[in-house]
Parts: sequence; C-alpha cells; structure tokens
Amino acid sequence: MVISREASDFELGETKYYIILFATALISQSFFLGAIGVIFCSSALLSGIIISVLVPVTEVLAVVFYKEKFQAEKGVSLILSLWGFASYFYGEYKVTKKLKDALHSPHQSLELV
Repeated sequence: MVISREASDFELGETKYYIILFATALISQSFFLGAIGVIFCSSALLSGIIISVLVPVTEVLAVVFYKEKFQAEKGVSLILSLWGFASYFYGEYKVTKKLKDALHSPHQSLELV
C-alpha cells in the first residue's frame, strides 16, 4: 500500500505522518462544510468569492511557514482576489443601502438597477 510506504519514508516519523494526514483530512472537510454552509445561508457567489480569496491566502501562508519565494504571480493573484472580494461587499453594501433608503422614503420607487 502506498500510504504505509510513504509513512515509513516520512522524515518526521510514521506517527507524525498519520497525524498530518488526519489533520489535513479534517481541515479540508471542515472547509467544504463551511463552504456549503455559506451557500445555504447566503449565496453560491459569496462562497465562490471566499474560496477565491483563500487561494492566495494559502500562498501567503506557504511563504510565511514554508519559506517559499513570493513571486509576482502570487502577488497579482492576491491583489486581484482581494479586489474582487472588496468589490462584492461594496456592491452588497450599495444594494442594501438603496433598499433601506427606498423603504424609508415613500416617494421613491423600489428600482434597484
């Protein structure tokens, strides 16, 4: 079996290999459960935006913890995903504000576009 062979060849020891394997499985399952929760409570768009933000965050964490080089591609990915994330929330803020203003003013129509 491949996993037992990889565990025996792991530099930190076989026990730590299985602990890391279990922790990785637990974290990824929690991540996907959280993404489904966001879809259920909000929208699939928000879930996609959160996932797209977490991709470059993972790259930054790899730079910090694994001492990888922070290349231009990682920086562009981080900036673009954070820009998209901020744009989504700004758009949601504007729509919510427009709805609140329309509800408080009886003379204004409920046109959102």
